[in-house]
Amino acid sequence: MARFTIDGAAINVETAGGGPALVLLHGFAGSAAGWAAHADVFAQRYLTVAIDLVGHGLSDAPADPRRYGIAHCVEDTLGVLDRLRIRRAAVLGYSMGGRAALALAIAAPERVGALILESTSPGLRDPEVRLARASADALLADAIERDGIRAFVDEWERLPLFDSQAELPEPARQALRAQRLRNSPVGLANSLRGFGQGVMMPMHDFLSQIHAPTLIVTGALDPRYCQAGREMAERIPGSRLEIVAGAGHTVHLEQPERFQQLVLDFLAGVRP
Repeated sequence: MARFTIDGAAINVETAGGGPALVLLHGFAGSAAGWAAHADVFAQRYLTVAIDLVGHGLSDAPADPRRYGIAHCVEDTLGVLDRLRIRRAAVLGYSMGGRAALALAIAAPERVGALILESTSPGLRDPEVRLARASADALLADAIERDGIRAFVDEWERLPLFDSQAELPEPARQALRAQRLRNSPVGLANSLRGFGQGVMMPMHDFLSQIHAPTLIVTGALDPRYCQAGREMAERIPGSRLEIVAGAGHTVHLEQPERFQQLVLDFLAGVRP
């Protein structure tokens, strides 16, 4: 474990293994700990670099929502790579972390040797939809700060997006809940205000600029993100889409062995 202060915020990083670097970026209300089971497998071939995005896990939760913006997220990830003296890495991002990975591949293509996007969207193209989402996220952010992390997690786990997680083994569900509860209310609230899909500009028009080998993974039980995956696969040159049966939004938890196989087989064919 390491902590690097970047632009005034301490960023927590968990590393393991050795070899070519593989950066792991979690989703909203997640943390580096969410990759633990996979990091053990990936670390047999790669140097895994699991980052707690700002406001999550053991990283700082600044009071200014602007510190959470996508440009800052890119700079945080590049700062971690610089501190670890990693010139180029494969980057795996889940959901919100996938948006961060996309932004990194667009902003600093020379640093991304391969890209893996799990249950990821490039944002919301329709301005009216984006405005509605920003308003909803602002209300949710206020509720998180007002009602606390436990009330938020109770509601979050009831979202239809996560219905398929009911099939997870009980220990896995309890570990996921415990990890969510360890997050900071201020951090999650400001992440919504600064990095939610309602406030970030969509990246659709930049996808054709991505030339890193790209694997897009979605769960068959998650139709909205399957559609987003198809749209990205059409726009990112040479990308590959894998839709995993029996999985919803969290493919890496719901079908872990299949997910690991997809990632390792993909990376074996590229040079990160």
